[in-house]
Amino acid sequence: MAVLQKIRQRSLLLILVIGFCLLAFIVGDLFNKGGFSDMAKDVGSVNGKDIAFEDFRVKVSNAEKSGQGMTSTQAANRVWDQEISIALLTAEFEKLGIRVGEDHIIEVLKADQNIGQNPMFLNAAGKFDIAKFREYFKSNPEQAQMIKDREKDASLNAKFQIYNGLIKAAMFTTESEGKLKYEMEANKVNFDYVAVLFSSIKDSDVKISDSEITDFMKKNEKKYKAEESREIEYVLIEDKASVEDENEVKTNVNSLLAGRVEYNKATGKNDTLPGFRTATDNMEFVNANSDIPYDSTYVAKKDLPAEHAEQLFNLPQGEVYGPYMFGKYYCISKSLGRKAGANAKASHILISYEGTQVPNKKEKRTKEEAKAKAEMLLAQIQANPSSFMMLALTTSDDSSAQQGGDLGYFSQGQMVKPFNDFVFSNPIGKIGLVESDFGFHIINVTDKQDAIRLATIAQKIEPSDVTSDKIYNKAVQFEMDANEKDFAKVAKDAALTINPSVKVKVMDENFGAIGNQRQIVRWAFEKETNVGDVKRFEVANIGNVIAKLKKVYEVGLMPISEARVSIEPILKNKKKAEIIKAKMAGSSLDAIAKANGVAVQQVVDVTLENPSLPGVGPEQKVVGAAFGIGTNKTSGTIEGNSGVYVVKATTITKAPVLKSHEQYISKLKSQNASAAGRVIPALKADAEIEDNRAKFNY
Repeated sequence: MAVLQKIRQRSLLLILVIGFCLLAFIVGDLFNKGGFSDMAKDVGSVNGKDIAFEDFRVKVSNAEKSGQGMTSTQAANRVWDQEISIALLTAEFEKLGIRVGEDHIIEVLKADQNIGQNPMFLNAAGKFDIAKFREYFKSNPEQAQMIKDREKDASLNAKFQIYNGLIKAAMFTTESEGKLKYEMEANKVNFDYVAVLFSSIKDSDVKISDSEITDFMKKNEKKYKAEESREIEYVLIEDKASVEDENEVKTNVNSLLAGRVEYNKATGKNDTLPGFRTATDNMEFVNANSDIPYDSTYVAKKDLPAEHAEQLFNLPQGEVYGPYMFGKYYCISKSLGRKAGANAKASHILISYEGTQVPNKKEKRTKEEAKAKAEMLLAQIQANPSSFMMLALTTSDDSSAQQGGDLGYFSQGQMVKPFNDFVFSNPIGKIGLVESDFGFHIINVTDKQDAIRLATIAQKIEPSDVTSDKIYNKAVQFEMDANEKDFAKVAKDAALTINPSVKVKVMDENFGAIGNQRQIVRWAFEKETNVGDVKRFEVANIGNVIAKLKKVYEVGLMPISEARVSIEPILKNKKKAEIIKAKMAGSSLDAIAKANGVAVQQVVDVTLENPSLPGVGPEQKVVGAAFGIGTNKTSGTIEGNSGVYVVKATTITKAPVLKSHEQYISKLKSQNASAAGRVIPALKADAEIEDNRAKFNY
């Protein structure tokens, strides 16, 4: 009692002490996790210009709302790319002194149909009226902020149009360039050559060290620059049904075929219930026993499960087929009869008129004019049925015109009534004219299908609670063991397969074959996650992923293991070239060829535009050397794409002189047409970009 009394007397002190300890724990945790040090206000920067997080967050939220099915990561990536482009372009605009006035901005706003074609801003002649536009926002001040925001984007767009125009204007082609293009295509050379190909030396005879790979990357840093990334290996424990679960579903479905006796508590007697074979109310029976509700529609043979289509389609009425597997369902089906011509296929030509709700009218016409045109087309088609497709392509106001009017297969009730009635009351090959709310239809009935109606009981095979618990316990146990022991050994002992490693960047969300798993990528980049760490993730509809962080790649050069694939062949060929060159001494091509056990080759009429050697491939250096050395002169050794060469030009044919090279200038201009689109990638490649999005849980 004395102890309790002392505790009561010092209760306030105890509360303060506990509170202080809790505060110290939270603050310490914040510091340990970088909570305060990482609370940056900016989501990144471009050449020292910060991108504010709050502004970025709002834009990402708007992008998510406007993009159908867009994930938060996809929205963040899209906005990030936009922000980088805007920052880079804005800097260029300022550097070049590009300015825009009100007229520029208005022209950009007018290009937006919601503004330029808005009836509120049009005059009596149907033209955009700037006075009406200004008056509207003066009279509606609550809308003023909206237009101010639009003006910012319009101003940027107007500047970009000027900037883009400057770039295009700077991309000109001179007469000299046109002349060079002509000569590269028309000048021809014949030459003899000796080639010792790199393939004549085994790859195994030439070794390339890691340091040589690294030195090569350092000389080409931009090409082999790599972002920060993580390599993750993982085990997947699928959440799937056990053999016992499958057998239980099969037993349940099979038991429904025959009648059964069931005790009735209300009467205190046993009732004999009909089975699926003898049930009279098929809809009630299916809905009471199936995971998929009863469907009364008639189904064509092509729409039945492919493996069982033949048996199901030819099943006599009242007979039962199955059990059979369809996807993850165990099924039995009863035929409820066949219907002739249940589905039909037709083509049509739609001739609409003013007042119908058809958006893509090819021409304006009255109802009378539309009817007259439709009757004329009908007569033309009846005289020559093979003209239907071409007339549909050229005259129909329906989107099906692109398919020659073909509407595909459809069932009763899918089309408007006049159209539906004509198709289903006429035989295949019948062509006629009907009117609907859309206009006049010239219809060609092209096919009809019989269909059957089935009553199908389908029960899904999925893991039971017992199975799910076993899977969960197995995954948790694996995670615990893998955190203490060797990951590969634990997987082997558990008879589980380690999947191929997945390499991810900080803003990736796709995780190998599993798909979108942003949670795993985030974990791999957390400061607390170290190489060798293991964590379990529950993935909906898949199972448990137990991931291990295998490697961390910092910003810098590409990992040697990845770079070797592309760099090693280059370095090996350089070493092979040195070996080959040492053996290619000789006073003539014949002597060099004999010393190397090869033959002298000849090529005829090769150009610089197409510097390809028969049986070898493109060899620009070799052909260039043949043009450059002059006739009857022998070159030194030339290191080409496929080997080492020595050439001797025999004939050089110069092309006739042209007065104008306009044709070739036009060719070069067309090749340069896309140059403006390469500006932003070039600016990005040269920019200092800091990306802090991962710190804000994107």
